Amino acid sequence: MTRVVFIGAGNLATRLSLEMRRAGMEIRQVYSRADTHARELAERLACAWTTAPEAIVPDADLYLFALKDSALREVIERVRPNGGLWVHTAGSMPMSVFEGRAERYGVLYPLQTFSKEREVDFRRIPFFLEAARAEDGRFLEGIARRLSDDVRFLPSEKRRSLHLAAVFACNFANHMYALAERVLQEEGIPGEVLLPLIDETAAKVHHLSPREAQTGPAVRYDENVIARHLALLRDPATRDLYERISASIYNLKFEI
Repeated sequence: MTRVVFIGAGNLATRLSLEMRRAGMEIRQVYSRADTHARELAERLACAWTTAPEAIVPDADLYLFALKDSALREVIERVRPNGGLWVHTAGSMPMSVFEGRAERYGVLYPLQTFSKEREVDFRRIPFFLEAARAEDGRFLEGIARRLSDDVRFLPSEKRRSLHLAAVFACNFANHMYALAERVLQEEGIPGEVLLPLIDETAAKVHHLSPREAQTGPAVRYDENVIARHLALLRDPATRDLYERISASIYNLKFEI
C-alpha cells in the first residue's frame, strides 16, 4: 500500500487526499500550520496530524506538498530529508524548488478548481506530471492513473503557461460571474437566472473554439448597446474593465 503524507490541508489537499484514500492509498499524516485545519482533515482521513514541518514522519513513499506558492519554499526547508518522493501540486512553481532538499522529487498537478466540500470526478481531471528521475516518473504515473484517465508529462516551463491559461479560463471567468451577480443584486434580480446562460457558454466550447463561440455586442462592435451598458455602470473600475474586455473581444476577432 502506498503511504502518503499531505503537507497542506486546503481545498486541493482535502479533495486529493480523500480521493487517494478512496483509491486504496494510506494517508499517514497531514501537516498544516493551522491546527484546526490539520485536525479537521486528519479526522476525515483517520490519520495523524502535525503543525510542525520538523515532525513530519520519515517513512512515507510520497510527500505531497499542496501549499500556497508563497509558503512552499519555507516549508520545504523545514522538512527533514528522507527517502520518499517529494512532489508539489503548484502550476506555476518549477520542479527545481526541491533541489538541495530532496534526492527524489517531482510535480503532480491536477488541472481543476477544488473546494473542500464539493466532490469532483477525478477520472476526468487531467494530471500533469514531472519527475527528476525516470523511475520516479513511472511511480508517479502509476499513482496518477489510479485517480484519473488523463495523465500526461509536462515540463515546468510549459506548466507555467498551462497555469496561466487556467487562470483566464477559471479564475477570471468566475470573477465575471461575481460582477454579473453584483449588477443583478443592485436591481433585486436573483443571480440564479444566469445559470442556464453560464452552463450553455461552457458547453459550447466543447464543440466550437472559444473564438467561434463568441457572441454579444463587443464582437459585432454594437456601439449603441455598449454605450448604454457603460452608462449603467456606476463603479469606475468596473466600467473600465467592461471597456477593456470589449476592446479585447473585438480585436481578437481579427487575429490570425
